[in-house]
Amino acid sequence: MKLSRRKICSIILLSYLIFSLYAAYNAFFKTRLISRVHRVAKKITDSSQQPLRPDPKKGLAASEEGEEWNPWEEDEKLESLSVQQRRKDSFRLFQEHFGKNRPQEYKVQIWGKAAIGLYLWEHIFEGVLNPTDRAAQWREGAVQSGKIHFSFYTGPAVVQGRIPLDTDSVVLVLNGREDPKIAYATQWLQYVQALVQTHEVNHVGVMLLGSEKCSNEWIRPHLRRHGGVVDLLFLVYDSPWVNEEDVYQWPLGVATYRQFPVVAPSNKMVHTRRPYLCNFLGTLYKNSSRETLMMILKQDHLDKECITAAREKWLPQETRDSSGKYQSALLQSDLTLCPVGVNTESYRIYEACSYGSVPVVEDIMTPGSCGKSLASHTAPLRLLKAMGAPFIFLRDWRELPAVLERERKMTLPEKAERRQGLLEWYSNFRQQLRERFTAAVEEAFFHDG
Repeated sequence: MKLSRRKICSIILLSYLIFSLYAAYNAFFKTRLISRVHRVAKKITDSSQQPLRPDPKKGLAASEEGEEWNPWEEDEKLESLSVQQRRKDSFRLFQEHFGKNRPQEYKVQIWGKAAIGLYLWEHIFEGVLNPTDRAAQWREGAVQSGKIHFSFYTGPAVVQGRIPLDTDSVVLVLNGREDPKIAYATQWLQYVQALVQTHEVNHVGVMLLGSEKCSNEWIRPHLRRHGGVVDLLFLVYDSPWVNEEDVYQWPLGVATYRQFPVVAPSNKMVHTRRPYLCNFLGTLYKNSSRETLMMILKQDHLDKECITAAREKWLPQETRDSSGKYQSALLQSDLTLCPVGVNTESYRIYEACSYGSVPVVEDIMTPGSCGKSLASHTAPLRLLKAMGAPFIFLRDWRELPAVLERERKMTLPEKAERRQGLLEWYSNFRQQLRERFTAAVEEAFFHDG
């Protein structure tokens, strides 16, 4: 029994010693944790020790701040800070991802110093110019095509040093048909070369209304591959220089310098019976195939079924009356006769397409340097043939009577279907040119490294 009591006493003593050591550890060594309950108790104690003071509106205030106490305040603050940080991190990650995957956009200015610039802007890009008055000294516009934002400037007041340059990429539209035009175009190329030397411009393109005989040697030294600054050249007519790398063929288009309009196709244009089989209104050059054409029309009495008006001298401008008669002839004829001039390609081809009148094209090469190129051996009219132009091609105007005989046998629905096809082709042709121009500029200017 005594042994049992000793054991009990020893156990009690040992327990006392362990408890004392634990209490000492908690008092001097262990970090103090304050739970929400402890904070509640402390807050109550602190608030009970603060003197109450009267409030003229609310009576007695519980604290100097006069605020309602929230026992979960610190936890809510910590949670709020955590949520805000998570949001910031998520937004930062989103910005980084968006920045990496956002499509690259570029700026290019087009300076229109030749009338073919209006064909590019109004007929190909379908862009608007402000002001709309064609006689205005300064006109400008902007369009987005693919990744490129194009801005266009044209008019007599668009002179060197006056254009607000907001990009280092420029396309010049120039006329190089005759010596005075070449001299003027050279001045612009020299101006752009100076901008390149001062690093204000880094990329240069040129759209050139070239020689009708493809004699364009004057611009060769300005090309980048010959030591110049021009990275990209769009050249009108079947030049042998065309290589689809830095020299592209460009269509002549309509005579914008004669104010030929953008024509909107209509249902009436497609389905109305046209009173004439064909038309030819133009200049007769001596000893040319045009004289042969007029002779055939008269001797076969075809001039009664076709609208014809010939003049001996070419006029650069049309009167409002002559322009109206010409456009009316296109609209009232099933076919438009397109004999060669100095070059096979003529404005008449594209103007006929605008009104759904099928071009009958004299498919022969004219004297000069035009012809086959490294990119294509189909000449003349390489570009139009490559894009599937639904024209009637003749090698000799003596084939015309047979063509007109077939026309007489066609029904109105057949002709309407053909007109619709021509109008759709011409619309697609312009859309493809827009995409072709944009892709070539992007590749030459922005992907050259």
